[in-house]
Amino acid sequence: MKKIVLIGSGGSGKSTLARQLGEKLKINVYHLDALFWKPNWVGVPKDEQRKVQNDLVNKEEWIIDGNYGGTIHIRLNAADTIIFLDINRTICVYRAFKRMVQYRNKTRPDMGEGCEERFDLDFFKWIWNYPKTKRPEILKRLHQLSKEKQVIILKSPKEVRQFFEKVQ
Repeated sequence: MKKIVLIGSGGSGKSTLARQLGEKLKINVYHLDALFWKPNWVGVPKDEQRKVQNDLVNKEEWIIDGNYGGTIHIRLNAADTIIFLDINRTICVYRAFKRMVQYRNKTRPDMGEGCEERFDLDFFKWIWNYPKTKRPEILKRLHQLSKEKQVIILKSPKEVRQFFEKVQ
C-alpha cells in the first residue's frame, strides 16, 4: 500500500481514515477538498483539478481522499489500493451534521483555507441520495478494478477500526 485512494459519501470518514493511515504508514495525505476549494467556497476549474491530480499520482507514494467523480479515473487508475467507505447513510448524515456543529464558522483541517463550515442542504441531500445515485456505479467500477488492484470495501465504523488495526 503506497498509492491509496479513499472514496465514499460525505461523512463516511474518508479524511479521518486518510489522516490516520498517513501517520501510521508515514505517507503524505492529500485532501482533495483542501486542494479544490478556494476561499468562500469557490471551486477550482476541472482542468486545474486534472493537472493537480496528475502531479500527485506521479509521486512515489500518496494517500488521496475525496470523490470528485469527473476526475476519479485519474486516481483509481494510478492507485495500488482503493478503499471505499460504504457506510450507512444515517451515520454519514449524523457525522456531517456533528462536524458542521463542531466547526461552525471555522475551517476544518481537511478543507480549503477560507471555507468556513456551514449548513448546506444540497450537501445533506447528496449524502442521503448517495446510496442510490453514486454507490452502484462505484461498486461496478471497483469490481472491474479488483482484478488488478487491492480493493477494500468497509461497511461500518467497526470494520474501519478493524482494518486500521491490521494495517502495518
